[in-house]
Amino acid sequence: MERDEQDTIIATRNLSRTYTMGTMQVPALKHVTLDIRRGEFAAIMGKSGSGKSTLLHQLGLLDTPTEGKIIIDGVDISGLSESERTRFRLEKFGYVFQEYAILPELTALENVYLPAMAMGLSRDECARSGMDALEKVGLTERTDHRPKELSGGEQQRVAIARALINEPKILFADEPTANLDSVSSRQILELFRALNRDTGQTIMMVTHELEDADLVDRVIWLADGEVVERDG
Repeated sequence: MERDEQDTIIATRNLSRTYTMGTMQVPALKHVTLDIRRGEFAAIMGKSGSGKSTLLHQLGLLDTPTEGKIIIDGVDISGLSESERTRFRLEKFGYVFQEYAILPELTALENVYLPAMAMGLSRDECARSGMDALEKVGLTERTDHRPKELSGGEQQRVAIARALINEPKILFADEPTANLDSVSSRQILELFRALNRDTGQTIMMVTHELEDADLVDRVIWLADGEVVERDG
């Protein structure tokens, strides 16, 4: 069944990425065509080396495809300059990675509002937005704590709050629970599910944990750089 274009926030057509390693050409993605609905919580799954993170990096404009088209929120990304791509990422996307990537010398609140500062907001506006984001992830009592005073799960929630501060259209998460214990992992996934359910946040998540499939709307299965199955 064809999807309504107004309902689609991400569309790829014949998306491929090939890396050059010496004299070798190594295909990481092969002719991927898919559509992601607004408000969808989708997981990208597959074996190690299947192209999961490569696909996420293409969709999140962290890398450039060798061929094919990406349309996000109605914009053909291929037509953007590098500075326009940077601004587009800042305005439209939030990122959560396996490594928390929060600065040890800053408090939780200061880490969270860095993207808002990059948007040109005043310090007071940044602080207010940062507090709102920390409230969404249940960390209002940790605003003045530095990373060394936070658990791994709390640090990842700081990273999620930072990703949410500019109210992104799409939240990209690359193995967000890989460094966490089972309890913290479940809490992070349930937080994603609540954000998706309560605010309609579109989430694209790479994961290798099969049980994560139970919490998402759809699983996009990859093998050898190709989409082999789409649930939903």
